[in-house]
Amino acid sequence: MKISVIGTGYVGLVTGACFADVGNSVTCVDNNRKKVEDLNKGLLPIFEPRLEELVAANRREQRLTFTAELAQAVRESEICLIAVGTPTDEAGRADLSQVLAAGREIGRHLKSGLIVTIKSTVPVG
Repeated sequence: MKISVIGTGYVGLVTGACFADVGNSVTCVDNNRKKVEDLNKGLLPIFEPRLEELVAANRREQRLTFTAELAQAVRESEICLIAVGTPTDEAGRADLSQVLAAGREIGRHLKSGLIVTIKSTVPVG
């Protein structure tokens, strides 16, 4: 299956690596080009046990790639996961602006049959 994961933080990077490790073709997308460059060099922005091994192995097997080009990733995917940040404001409410922006951008490149899911932490409703 061809999967795109929008966001390469804790949720997106780990999710992408795990989906790739079970045999899917995964493209992780981030709008931070420096972060994408680092990921393509094997430099991870976070630590999770075994994550470095999973990313390296799946990059070697060409099941896991990183890009800043959301349009192409969405067009080539069967499933698109939104896994962007949802920081809380002073009142403890989730800031959904990144989720909504990702959804709008996906919508610009949406093709028939694409399944879009939200993996980001969002409130019910």
